Amino acid sequence: MAVEHGLTRRLGRELLLQAVYISIAVLVGIYVVAILLKDVLIEQALTGEANYYWERVDENPAAVLPDTLNLTAYREGFGIGVPLDLRPLEPGYHHRKTPRETLTYVTERDGQRLYLVFESGQVNDLVTTFGIVPLAIALTVIYLSLFSAYRVSRRAVSPLIDLASRVKRLDPTQPDARLFGESSGYQKDDEARTLAEALEGLVNRVVEFAERERRFTRDASHELRTPLTVINIAAGRLLRAPGLGDADRESLMRIKNSARDMEQLTSAFLLLARESNSTLEKELVNVNELVQAELDRSKVIHPDKGLMFNVDEQCVLLVPAPGKVVESVIGNLLRNALAYTDEGSVSVHISPGRVIIEDTGPGMAPEEVEQLFQPYFRGQRRRGGFGVGLTIVKRLTDRFEWPVSIESEPGQGTRVSVEFPDHQIG
Repeated sequence: MAVEHGLTRRLGRELLLQAVYISIAVLVGIYVVAILLKDVLIEQALTGEANYYWERVDENPAAVLPDTLNLTAYREGFGIGVPLDLRPLEPGYHHRKTPRETLTYVTERDGQRLYLVFESGQVNDLVTTFGIVPLAIALTVIYLSLFSAYRVSRRAVSPLIDLASRVKRLDPTQPDARLFGESSGYQKDDEARTLAEALEGLVNRVVEFAERERRFTRDASHELRTPLTVINIAAGRLLRAPGLGDADRESLMRIKNSARDMEQLTSAFLLLARESNSTLEKELVNVNELVQAELDRSKVIHPDKGLMFNVDEQCVLLVPAPGKVVESVIGNLLRNALAYTDEGSVSVHISPGRVIIEDTGPGMAPEEVEQLFQPYFRGQRRRGGFGVGLTIVKRLTDRFEWPVSIESEPGQGTRVSVEFPDHQIG
């Protein structure tokens, strides 16, 4: 389980790092103590021993040389004299490794030298004995404490880990709030219980909201389409009635076109209201046929404009997507181009993975282009529908990851490009 690995691994790593840092600090501390013991305390002890001996010599020139288990003194004319290997040593401290590890302190007074030889190897044994044992005990206590802290911390975060795993098991299409119910075992942990109750409430609200949205989408699909279909049929019958005047025919055409626009707008809104793309049935949509059908309808709707319609087909472009989605995107872009073009032409270029729609309309300033995808924005020349067509296009293209771009200059027309990365060539 990825979440458990993440939390427990980070927790274990942090505690392990603490153990390493503490161990290093203890080792450095013992090493420093050993250095101080060997190189400072022993040297001070030898200095004090030499000064005490010379004070005794001032009182009694025949004072006995120091001789203990770890310290041996040599002086010319006393005892066995000075060993040959010590005679070359100058006053001061001398560390020697052979024939055994010793620290020799040489002092000189009135032409006489005193050699104090201390067996430092035994000090190393003492440091090892009285340093390693406390070190091992200290590190054992530290490691046991950190392991205990790790166990306690693991138990503390285990409810959160379990909650994360339950969230991961949630099905977005059918969320089940019972995953976070009382049977989940969080009653002993106040924070985890509070979080579980909050998640349970959130899932219940999401389920209720999704159900309301599904009911609205279903009812709206029926209640909105039915009257629009009736309006279209009635307007078509009236248009075929004999003796119809030009003014009445124009009004009926406007009613029919507005009803058709409302039907397309309703279809687009219903598509956007769906929960996920997986609920939309995909098919291979022939973009060439869709463009031609939309242009044919536009010629009927705008018979008096006298525009030229150019279609440059470099291939047969097939897009795997819900047909209504592609129709809504291409239809809105074409209708927008026709609505704002009074003379000249509207051109459609179909190439592999891309559709470009160009018009010779008035164009737009850069600040208008930046606001084109804002709801209800129609620019300075208010034409067409309600100003939501391009907003719908933007939402649909973002949802299906179809990049869309618009280039426009005042007096030069507008160029809109839509890319279909997952296209096929027919």
